[in-house]
Amino acid sequence: MPAPAPYRGRFAPSPTGPLHFGSLVAALGSWLMARRAGGQWLVRVEDLDPPREVPGAADAQLATLRGFGLHSDGPVVRQSDRGHLYRAALDRLLAGGDAFVCHCSRAALSDSGGIHRRCVPGARREDPAIRLRVADGTLVGFDDPVHGRIEQDVAAGVGDFVLRRADGPWAYQLAVVVDDAAQGISQVVRGADLLDSTPRQILLQQRLGLPTPGYLHLPLVLDEAGHKLSKSHAALAVDPAAPMQALSAAWRVLGQADGAALWAASTPARFLALATEAFDPARIPRGPVALRAAMHNTAVACRD
Repeated sequence: MPAPAPYRGRFAPSPTGPLHFGSLVAALGSWLMARRAGGQWLVRVEDLDPPREVPGAADAQLATLRGFGLHSDGPVVRQSDRGHLYRAALDRLLAGGDAFVCHCSRAALSDSGGIHRRCVPGARREDPAIRLRVADGTLVGFDDPVHGRIEQDVAAGVGDFVLRRADGPWAYQLAVVVDDAAQGISQVVRGADLLDSTPRQILLQQRLGLPTPGYLHLPLVLDEAGHKLSKSHAALAVDPAAPMQALSAAWRVLGQADGAALWAASTPARFLALATEAFDPARIPRGPVALRAAMHNTAVACRD
């Protein structure tokens, strides 16, 4: 029997601002899963949307991760440098009839809730998108260690989805699939807000003949109004100068047991060493976690 492939995990932030607490939870959770498996943890910058990118944000996020003791086990890659890989994958899909050029505007799809099932007759535009062709009844499922069995009728729930946007940038779904395969990612650990994207990514992997990694989705962090932290005014940046409080709160979001030694740790390196020994994936909660609960006796150090 061949030896199992080594574990490789990753954290892939978008440089739309400083690293916020919700992203720290994803970074810590994915790092702990990799360390628990004795594997590697890679960092990838998902900078595919220039209008949303904040200048200098990527470098600031990477510096914050390093200050928190979360170091990539390989070179940090940036999606903005990998367009040739996405182009090659898209060309394969077009050549095989799995992808097609679409001239439909968002307005044209409004009556169907934005779900594309067939192109509007006669629609023409100078900047068409490219979509994946999804047949009726395309059911995709996967087993998530936290959320259990997840299944989605991709045709009915999503439709023919975009691979390259009409305004030019590569779509997230295509880029992430190509990069996870190219980097040999064996398990994707990320926030539960991306549960809905996973069936699309698995479908793309199948169409491209790429391996499908395991998927584990961590709980979302909600503000006092019940909104996802990264989508609200409460998504303050974690303070790189005060990592211990934020790491402790992220540990609680992951449902992990309190420990006197952990709280007594005076450096991120010591905290992470103890956390690696104590980490139990079975304790990760399925539902979202309120920020106030995560801060139980722990003040998350943030800055405006």
